[in-house]
This record gives sequence, structure tokens and C-alpha cells, in this order.
Amino acid sequence: GKPYGASRAEIRRHKFYLLPEEPLQNACARNMSVAENLAIRDFDRPPKALGGWLLDRGAIRREAIRLIERYNIRTRSPDAPVAELSGGNVQRTVLARELSHEVEVLIAANPCMGLDVGAISEIHGQLIAARNKGAAVLLVSEDLDELTTLADRLVVIFEGRIVYEAAAGAYDIRTIGRHMAGAGAAA
Repeated sequence: GKPYGASRAEIRRHKFYLLPEEPLQNACARNMSVAENLAIRDFDRPPKALGGWLLDRGAIRREAIRLIERYNIRTRSPDAPVAELSGGNVQRTVLARELSHEVEVLIAANPCMGLDVGAISEIHGQLIAARNKGAAVLLVSEDLDELTTLADRLVVIFEGRIVYEAAAGAYDIRTIGRHMAGAGAAA
């Protein structure tokens, strides 16, 4: 019931994080290092910042190494530009950054588009783990297999309106497809 401007302060206060589609274009500073991209959310807070303005590059790098290992980010170095990473590793980097905080809401938009099977499995595992820790995960996807595998509840929106809703396991793929195409149950 309140306006949300997605400022850094609001993101932290509401614990609202995002895994956008095409993360290299929409969630990364492509010429900055993997470590710097991992620090985007909290570079200005201790222990990564001293006095609120002086960056502690050692702390940033140490946290990056921890996240790289934890989220299986394949990079030659934390100092490598994020643009050098494969699509799956860019996605892992953004996911590591977003999930390294306490998360109440995570929006994941087409999180596995164009990724290899191994990356897809890891990303799905991280989304499930976030849900299991209590985060509300809003998965926006056009991949029916992904949706039916991960969703606790499935909602189809067509032309800005909710046209179908069902609990996990209580839906039919053909019915979902008809609603996605705008034909509804009548087709």
C-alpha cells in the first residue's frame, strides 16, 4: 500500500531483491570486476566501507572469494571483468549478490533463458533454497517446464490481467497454454 521507488535504502529495508532477465545488461556493470559486481548492493557499508566512504578492497575481495566458492561461479579471478563470464556464471554472480543478504522477496525473471543444463539445475536449486528459507519467490517465466517444476502456485497473466490461477499439481499444461495464448478455457 506504499509507493516503492527501488532505492538502495528501500531495497535493504524491504529485503527485496531481483534476478532480472539478461543479467549482464540489466544487473551488472560489465566492465567492473566480478568482486565489484558482487559488492554493488553493500559496497558502502561495513565491512566493505570504512567510515561510509572509503572502500576496503581487501574485504570486498575476501567476500567475493567466499561467494564465488559458495555459488560455484567459474571465473579466472575475482578481479576478472564480469563481461568475461559465461551466461550461467553471470547469472550465478547476480544470484550470489542478491541472495547474500536476508531476502523476503526475490523476483526472478526468466532466470535460466539460454543457460546450459548444469547452470539451470544450480539456479533452480538456489531459487528453491531461497523459498525454503522463507523468501517469497516470484518466478516470471515463459518456460512451462520451469514453471511446473518450481511453482507452488501458477498464475497466467494475459494483457495485464490474471486469467488463470492454480496450485502446484492442480493444473493442465494445455489449459495453461490456452490461457497464455489468450484463448482461455474456451479454445
